[in-house]
Order: sequence, then structure tokens, then C-alpha cells
Amino acid sequence: MIPASVNDSSAQSSPENDDTASESAPLIEVRHEPALARYTIWRDGEHVGLTDYAISGHEVRFTHTEVNPLFRHEGLASILVEFALDDMRERTSLTVVAQCPYVRRWIHEHAEYQDLLTRGR
Repeated sequence: MIPASVNDSSAQSSPENDDTASESAPLIEVRHEPALARYTIWRDGEHVGLTDYAISGHEVRFTHTEVNPLFRHEGLASILVEFALDDMRERTSLTVVAQCPYVRRWIHEHAEYQDLLTRGR
């Protein structure tokens, strides 16, 4: 699967440029829904997951991440969190607070994102 590319409101991943992908590989889309303070992930047009956040002062607190159990182990939560953190890095200077255990573990495992935990302090 090709990693989702970042734009203002959503990103899509599709197998069209991946010679190893089968024709039935799902289309993955990540959307930022600022009015609801969340990012959502869609698989073939079906909403399958989300990560919620809250902004307070100079912090963005990621509070909850979930993916439909039918689609776990497809890397969707990782795609979702990576998009959300990249978007926050690009659009804000807020310090990330990883209250959600999944986001905390993801940042711990991806050293290139650990600076988000201390910037702005």
C-alpha cells in the first residue's frame, strides 16, 4: 500500500502505482474533521476508525483512537495517527500530549515524532 499523502482535509492511499498490489486492495482515506476535533479513516468509502483530540492552550491532547475490529491488523490506526501528527506538525506549533495509549506507543516507536511532545514548552 502507498502511504497516504498529506493535504488540507484528507489523504488517500491507492494501489494504482504499486506493482505488487492486487487489484482488490482497498482505497484508504484519512479526513480531518476540525468541527468534531477528530481525524477519521475510511476504507473503500466506509468509516472504520477515528482519533479524537482536544486543544487547550498550547497543547493538543490526543484522547482516544479506535478502529473497527473487523479491520484491525491492516495498519489503519498507524496510518491515521501518522496523518494526524503530520497535520498537527504542519498546521500548528502545539505541544502534543499523547493521553491515548495507542498514540503514546506509536510516538514512542517512531522517534522522528518525539519532538512533538516537547515543542512549544
